[in-house]
Amino acid sequence: MEVGIISATKKILLTALLAAVVMAAEAQPKREFRGAWIQCVNGQWLGMTTEKMQQTLRFQLDELKKTGVNAIIFQVRPECDALYESKLEPWSRFLTGEQGRAPYPYWDPLKWMVDECHKRNMELHAWINPYRAKTKVTSQLASNHVAVRHPERVFAYDGQFIMNPGMPENREYICNVAGDILRRYDIDGLHIDDYFYPYPAAGENIPDDTQFARYGNGINNKGDWRRYNVNLFIQQLHDTIIAVKPWVKFGVSPFGIYRNKRNAANGSDTNGLQNYDDLYADVLLWVNNGWVDYCVPQLYWQIGNKAADYKTLIGWWNQHAAKRPLFIGEDIERTVKYPDVDNPNINQMPAKMKLHDEMPNVNGTVLWYAKAAVDNIGNYSSMLRSHFWRYPALQPSMPFIDGKAPKVVKRLKTMWIDNDFVLFWTAPKGEKWQDKAVKYVVYRFDKGERINTNNASKIVDITSDTFYKLPYADGKKKHVYLVTALDRLQNESKPAKKKVKL
Repeated sequence: MEVGIISATKKILLTALLAAVVMAAEAQPKREFRGAWIQCVNGQWLGMTTEKMQQTLRFQLDELKKTGVNAIIFQVRPECDALYESKLEPWSRFLTGEQGRAPYPYWDPLKWMVDECHKRNMELHAWINPYRAKTKVTSQLASNHVAVRHPERVFAYDGQFIMNPGMPENREYICNVAGDILRRYDIDGLHIDDYFYPYPAAGENIPDDTQFARYGNGINNKGDWRRYNVNLFIQQLHDTIIAVKPWVKFGVSPFGIYRNKRNAANGSDTNGLQNYDDLYADVLLWVNNGWVDYCVPQLYWQIGNKAADYKTLIGWWNQHAAKRPLFIGEDIERTVKYPDVDNPNINQMPAKMKLHDEMPNVNGTVLWYAKAAVDNIGNYSSMLRSHFWRYPALQPSMPFIDGKAPKVVKRLKTMWIDNDFVLFWTAPKGEKWQDKAVKYVVYRFDKGERINTNNASKIVDITSDTFYKLPYADGKKKHVYLVTALDRLQNESKPAKKKVKL
């Protein structure tokens, strides 16, 4: 009896939720960053064999692909360690249970993830934590860890070790680590999160008087000097990426509040911890100076939160951080936990997605976190699949890196291969990375239908293959297929067209 009541209630709530978003698919943009964070620092893989971890990740990637995700942000350096083969830093204990111990059977998770994501035509952004050298839960460091080799370059704070941002050699070291990743792995993005100077802890002081005296550079205020240190690092990391692989996107995911209005005229109407004042992270400076390629503020609160209202904050970021692509970090669990302020029978997902649509400078979403999406908590992924992310999406354009499209695909034709009717084409010529086609978009239109490549519902595939298997029936229905080429930044060529009968 009780099970039946619960089931009926769930059906009513789901029906209400569906009704609230029934028009969402019609307005779906063609270009949208749809990311998901896959973290290791929560210890989710500890105790897993290589085979089990690969099986788990493969399943997650398959489910995320079905959900519409087109970019994975994968944590590979949580505490000056590595979830990849490195001569600079030890293997992560979050991979093997012991820092410095290689996985057995041996594998390289970052290389494996790059390959698996690219097989699914998803981007892979390598996520590093620049300054954190030890988390609270780690008790033993490997002999080749930077905090062991150079204890003078880290300080203890609230159970953690932090690489001192005031020391130039630390900036150089982190950029060397990033450069090593860039040179050896075919990543699409390099991603850092919200950990700069440590989050304030009661009774704790940052011990950087010596560095302030030595490297103060004429700055009198220590807060300004700390921001100056982080600014130097962000610019140096940006320059490192450009020097090694200029097509790799540099992204930052800051804490959701830049400054509160009570502290700054350009602050948000909020009352919480601040990037600028508490973490010494001047995110707007980085965006406005073009030192980052995309920004993902972590707006994990609910609409109506008294200290940090989601609606207030998404509007603030939309207004103030528009000089680079802006994506919103969404907490799945908290979104489905809270009821809609106007309709308590449904959760806040539809209202938040509506705000996304209303903000002209919001270009995408990153899900916190991947497993919550895979587990379909609160039907979040079901709603993405059926409505908000129903159709495929290209990545947002980044003309400040590269804005030139590749040439048109060549020799578009159909052919029977065994029992399959296949559309084939040849890659256009391209010599440099800006010119080469790496993926293709396949569109399908019915006979007489207006050709509109801005209509995301007409995309049937985004693929790295140079062929597409056609859904042949009896050869009586006419269609028009278009194929365009995409380069590394997903600039899109003009279409090649082929009429077919299916």
